[in-house]
Order: sequence, then structure tokens, then C-alpha cells
Amino acid sequence: MKRLTPSVTRSDSLPGLADILEPGLSVVFCGINPGVRAASTGHHFAGRGNRFWQAVHLAGFTPEQICPQDDRTLLQYGCGLTTVVSRPTVRADELSQWEFKAAATEFERKIERYAPQCVAFLGKMALCAMSGSRDIAWGPQPAAFGGARAWVLPNPSGLNRTFSLDALVTAYRELRLAIAPAGSASRTRTVD
Repeated sequence: MKRLTPSVTRSDSLPGLADILEPGLSVVFCGINPGVRAASTGHHFAGRGNRFWQAVHLAGFTPEQICPQDDRTLLQYGCGLTTVVSRPTVRADELSQWEFKAAATEFERKIERYAPQCVAFLGKMALCAMSGSRDIAWGPQPAAFGGARAWVLPNPSGLNRTFSLDALVTAYRELRLAIAPAGSASRTRTVD
């Protein structure tokens, strides 16, 4: 007998993650979608094997390594966090092309509204799906996205072992150095 309704997995009942954004940031790091652990804790890049927090620290975006539960402190350093697709999954390859296409317009408007200097896509998957192009290089992109400079960085997921931690840090540092001349990449704010 053929099933008429889709199966419901544990991740289907989890909410997406809240954006960590404010206007005029130096860079908004854009994940593909929340992982199950991140969605269940309510904090970005909370997966045990995720190397995001280590990579951004070692690349010089933050003076110390931030814990996922303190993800909002990234704003103090001129950086924000968001995802293209809000639906949590165990693996990003569980997302359909339709989900990326459905999210594209709203996501681009979000970037326009917050007007960061740069939007850094973590992995090629989301930008490839939204642009319809498979020929996307790592690093700076020739076209802006939502009015911001677009950059593609390796995905820090623990499932992505194509890139070592050293390779991640090198790629993330290249972005930090590229946005540093604007003067806001290394800014810190006092918190009242």
C-alpha cells in the first residue's frame, strides 16, 4: 500500500533558529539551514562536530572562542548569523531544490533590509540552488547578493571533512582581511 502522507521525522517538529542580525554589520554568516541539535537548543552551530566557532575565532573575527549558547555575542564583533532555509535537518542534503527556491526572495530581502557589508554563504549549496548556477567558486563572488558583497566559505559542519580546520581558518581569514579596510570588521562594542 502506498503512503499518502509524508513521514514525520523528529526534525520536522523542531522550529527554525532565530536570526542574529542588526543593520549594518560587517558580515552575516549564512548557514544552509539549522542542524537538529542547533534547532533543539535554539543556538547556531551547536552540533558537537561543528567547527564554526573555532574557525571564526582562529580567523580573527572574535578575540576568544564563543560557545554556541552565547551566539548573540557575535554581534559585538560586527557579525551576524542567519540561514537560507529555516527547516532543521540532520543533513543539508535532505533539503529539496524547491525549498531553496521558495526561500530565495525572502532571504534576499532580509539581506537588503539589514544591509551588511558582506554576506558569507557557508558552503556552495544554497547559493547554487538560489542562483541556478553550478559554477560557483570559493571566495568572493562577481555579483552582489541583496546589495551586499557575496562570499562563499567552506561549510564548517562536522560532516564536511573535505576541509581541515586549517583550511577553514585560512578561508575565513581571507574574508576577514578583505572586509577589514572598512574598519568595522574588528570593532567591539561595550555592552551595557
